[in-house]
Amino acid sequence: MDLRLLLIASLSAVLGGKGSICIKANAQSCGECIQVAETCGWCADESARCDDLESLKKRGCSLTKIENPRGGIRIDQNKTVTNRKKDVAEKLTPEQITQIQPQKLSLTLRSGEPQTFELKFKRAEDYPIDLYYLMDLSFSMKDDLENVKNLGTDLMREMQGITSDFRIGFGSFVEKTVMPYISTTPARLINPCTGNQNCTSPFSYKNVLKLTDKGDEFNRLVSQQQISGNLDSPEGGFDAIMQVAVCENQIGWRNVTRLLVFSTDAGFHFAGDGKLGGIVLPNDGRCHLENNMYTMSHYYSLSSEVILENSRLPEGVSITYKSICKNGVEGTGENGRKCSNISIGDEVLFHISIESQKCPSHGKPEVIKIKPLGFTEEVEVVLTFICDCPCAKNGVTNSDQCSEGNGTFECGACKCNDGRIGRLCECSKDEVRTEDLDANCRKDNGTDICSNNGDCVCGTCECKKRENPAEIYSGKYCECDNFNCDRSNNKLCGGHGRCDCRKCICDANYTGSACDCSLETATCLAKNGQICNGRGTCECGACKCTNPKFQGPTCEICPTCPGVCPEHKDCVQCRAFEAGEKKDTCERDCSYFQLMKVKDRDKLPQPADQSYPLSHCKERDANDCWFYYTYAIRNDTKEVYVVETLECPAGPDIIPIVAGVVAGIVLIGLALLLIWKLLMIIHDRREFAKFEKEKMNAKWDTGENPIYKSAVTTVVNPKYEGK
Repeated sequence: MDLRLLLIASLSAVLGGKGSICIKANAQSCGECIQVAETCGWCADESARCDDLESLKKRGCSLTKIENPRGGIRIDQNKTVTNRKKDVAEKLTPEQITQIQPQKLSLTLRSGEPQTFELKFKRAEDYPIDLYYLMDLSFSMKDDLENVKNLGTDLMREMQGITSDFRIGFGSFVEKTVMPYISTTPARLINPCTGNQNCTSPFSYKNVLKLTDKGDEFNRLVSQQQISGNLDSPEGGFDAIMQVAVCENQIGWRNVTRLLVFSTDAGFHFAGDGKLGGIVLPNDGRCHLENNMYTMSHYYSLSSEVILENSRLPEGVSITYKSICKNGVEGTGENGRKCSNISIGDEVLFHISIESQKCPSHGKPEVIKIKPLGFTEEVEVVLTFICDCPCAKNGVTNSDQCSEGNGTFECGACKCNDGRIGRLCECSKDEVRTEDLDANCRKDNGTDICSNNGDCVCGTCECKKRENPAEIYSGKYCECDNFNCDRSNNKLCGGHGRCDCRKCICDANYTGSACDCSLETATCLAKNGQICNGRGTCECGACKCTNPKFQGPTCEICPTCPGVCPEHKDCVQCRAFEAGEKKDTCERDCSYFQLMKVKDRDKLPQPADQSYPLSHCKERDANDCWFYYTYAIRNDTKEVYVVETLECPAGPDIIPIVAGVVAGIVLIGLALLLIWKLLMIIHDRREFAKFEKEKMNAKWDTGENPIYKSAVTTVVNPKYEGK
């Protein structure tokens, strides 16, 4: 037990932060504590209470005082799976065959602690099988009827090769026998097919042959089937499937593997389709066969996959599956419930994990059942819940240690009677609710009780505990703490002080709100022994220059002081480039410094060897060329570093400019020509369209004179009859 506690405590320390769950729950008893989380433990010593195991040990609680009950698994029935062979003389009944192992378990669950067990499934060889063959006999199956008949006989022959204990049945279906699914005229009810087709009367579902081991009877009935007819494309297959499933006595189902072979070439009617024929009642899931005929239609290959299903889970209980199928293929989530491509004799494993998040209100054991889909065998799992600690059995009711017998002293703490609260059950809940007591827990007549950092018990604030035992709320109103002070370098009080009621109390030689300001002045001493060269003050171990022109750690540099660069310009120019106003007197006037040349500006050293960026001297000569240098005094030696190359402005490149201008003129000319051509085309098209329109509006033929009138007049005798 001690070793297990140590392992759990180590896990809690690795995960980190779990203790906060235990503390924030504010559990008042051992039973409440262990239901908060799987990592929570209860200390029966009065020095500590509910926390994670590692924190309890740090607080000084011995392992013998820590209550941390764990769940477990007990296998009650574990009959091995059956290895059955077809060629042996002894034949086992279905009740003697085992395909799933174990058969019964008892799980003890603690909140948040899953219990995992292994379930083995093996399809037994020569296991009894009941197979029902359901065939569509609507007119659309006419072309396929012969093939379907052969399928039925072939199916029986193949199944007899799989198991010696095999029964087969047969049924057929067409359609709901109401309009608009079939024609209800008398002639069509007798023969629903047109032309010379001779069809049988339509029906919803017919049980032709109940399950039997007589194969010749099955073959004879299948070969005698005759096509019927209906009006729409979907068929009433779901009605037939429902009756096959629920009519156990009429079909003759045994408590063995049950298979249904469904043969059709069309879709199904779905829920609500029956409203077209006035059928408003849903299927009631009951058997309605009379003389093997379905009477409520007007109301409405062997599987190679094993799928586990479970019964309804109690509230707060969850279950997860992990499958280990053939060839070591693993599945999780929804795929963890099933294994595919399972042949007879194959053995697969499932790891099933059951977890409870809370204790049931009644506290009684619960039973769930797990079974492979389509099989009758199942695993019974009895769940027992850990809702209290073992030490609670030794509790003393109405103990004197609980404020004059107002509670039960158990597991080192008082479990108060109804209506009483407080660590020692010293207060009545009615008293705590009064405004006067609550007012005593509000600072400065505020609205927050105990500064939201504690509970008001009997008019006194009891501060909350933190997951870190070193972090503490304090004060009359729990308004203080030792962990919310200012930080520096991600350290509380900069690592140079302690936090007291949200303010840093700094160590010697440190000051500031986060104790991040050192009072040491050694870092501010210049080479001349003065603090900041006499040009600033030392604040928090660094110089703050009073004159903004001076820079540097000890205010020793003035890069922008006027006169430094212009003063040495001529001498630098004459010595470095043999030019300038002092070219002729360079040797006499400019030998007071050492000259060093560098290739580019990046190589120029900073004056006084300072690391922060400073401006270099930049001067221009008579040819508008720039040169760069620095001037510094080191160890009484004047040093000048100069860039050896002048930076002169480059002249314009004439050829690209001329070429660009010429190209621009040519492109502009071409663009203007294209625009002119486009405008002319548009104008010509508009004129042509106008001409065509006027031509179409002409009312006379261009081949005749519009004012011409013929001189011939024709008169018809009205009495003339053409004789």
